[in-house]
Amino acid sequence: MTPRQRTTGNPRFLTPTLWGKVRAYTTLAAINVGSIIATVSPTWSARHERRLGRLVGRLVNMRLEVDGLDRIDPAERYVVVPLHEGFADALALMHLPIDLRFIVRSELFDWPALGRCLIAGGHPEIEINPTLSGLRRFYADCSNVFSEDHSLVVFPQGSILGVEVGFHKGAFKLAQRLGRPILPVVIAGSHRVWEYPFTSTLRFGQPVAMTILDPIPPGEIDIVAFRALEQNMKRIALREMNAPVRRFVPDRDGWWDGYPFEIDPDFSELASDVSAHRSGIDPDRDQAGLRIPPKPPAITSTVPTPSTKNPIPADTV
Repeated sequence: MTPRQRTTGNPRFLTPTLWGKVRAYTTLAAINVGSIIATVSPTWSARHERRLGRLVGRLVNMRLEVDGLDRIDPAERYVVVPLHEGFADALALMHLPIDLRFIVRSELFDWPALGRCLIAGGHPEIEINPTLSGLRRFYADCSNVFSEDHSLVVFPQGSILGVEVGFHKGAFKLAQRLGRPILPVVIAGSHRVWEYPFTSTLRFGQPVAMTILDPIPPGEIDIVAFRALEQNMKRIALREMNAPVRRFVPDRDGWWDGYPFEIDPDFSELASDVSAHRSGIDPDRDQAGLRIPPKPPAITSTVPTPSTKNPIPADTV
């Protein structure tokens, strides 16, 4: 993570009014109280998480537009495959009429409030570089999600950098292994609610669009179809005008060296830039991956000579 990306996990608020500040701190209080209840309650369930997520969404006044809920069978158990923009994705997904468990990166379990909810909810934990025993435990945890009549959310991009990040094949392989239908969900605009770690600002009243596509039976998906699904989901997201998607701009966001992600080849210019940076052959960028400002224009001076009054350019400085 580059210096530009190191921000505190504590949100700050764009709340100029007293009511805005009250609502902001009420949001934090709801999250913390909910996490404490999750820790001590033996009956904490996915339904409680849905209620908490919807409450937080109302408190931040997230203006969610949902299309395609009629495509979901509430009695089915899916591998839910959404585009990923930020933490507010979960608030949007809580409006689906199914109980959810999320595959979560291991470092998020260390967050005080969020970690308590994740542990209490039994969300499967995934490590960046898992051991063989860790993988076995992960697959067992994922199978248990379906045995408890929940659906499993896996973010195939594995990153909130932007729409340009490509899908990992692991999401497809997991759906195949579990033998469950895939439920594609296009989310756009959620990064504007809380764009952590790029900024700690919590924004209120942001538009978010969520579109549910037709489920794909487990026997009808292969790696080619999964790639076509990725392209279709991103086309839909990029058409959203009221809730624009997050775009990955390395000059603004940094390069995230050492972080496992690949750029979708459909975004060829960005893919080329990232490849060049990783190869260390881009002379226009510094060690942090940021573009080096152009040198100032050459300065010329005039030196009079005995033979002429016309100025003669001196050597460039």
